[in-house]
Amino acid sequence: MGRVSDAKEKLMKAVTELIWTGSYGSTTIDQICERAGVKKGSFYYFFDSKAALAEEAIESAWEEFRPKLDRVFSPSLPPLERIHRFCEFEYEEQLGLQREFGHVLGCPLCTLGTEVSTQEAGLRQKVEDIMDQSRKYLETTIRDAHAEGVIRAPDAAAKARTIYAFSEGLMTQARIRNDAEVLREMERGILDLLGAKSVEAVAA
Repeated sequence: MGRVSDAKEKLMKAVTELIWTGSYGSTTIDQICERAGVKKGSFYYFFDSKAALAEEAIESAWEEFRPKLDRVFSPSLPPLERIHRFCEFEYEEQLGLQREFGHVLGCPLCTLGTEVSTQEAGLRQKVEDIMDQSRKYLETTIRDAHAEGVIRAPDAAAKARTIYAFSEGLMTQARIRNDAEVLREMERGILDLLGAKSVEAVAA
């Protein structure tokens, strides 16, 4: 068994990978413990259930992921440059996952949320809360672009919901097809939804 100090972290990492590469329903506590190298007794020392572990694991994963989005969506960058970097970031992330796991994995929140939405209320709410936080990056970017006159989007929140849904749809298609190249459509699609020109066209 891993030391008490790192057993919890190993369990959270294990469940995140198992759910993302497989599914929540097919992942068992025995599989989680085996992957983490932790005995079952230690699992129940930290968590009451698989759902409780998953909730804490995705919150921890989000806290690790958030600084990456902070850099991608830095307010020091022009709004459309942030959009460009976001699309490139998503593409490169999925390529990296494909190299590591042998498959394009898509968005873990969308994958998990669609599976548990009618079964695990607490877990569903956690996924929704994190997705709301993630979408705020787009909302702020759209609001800034509107303020600068680059686009017309007086309701930034509504536009962000539309674009977020579009990007999540592409991520799901990339997972289904196991083809990260699907994500190359993301930037053009987002710019079309915003009624905006490309970053290069704006710079020119």
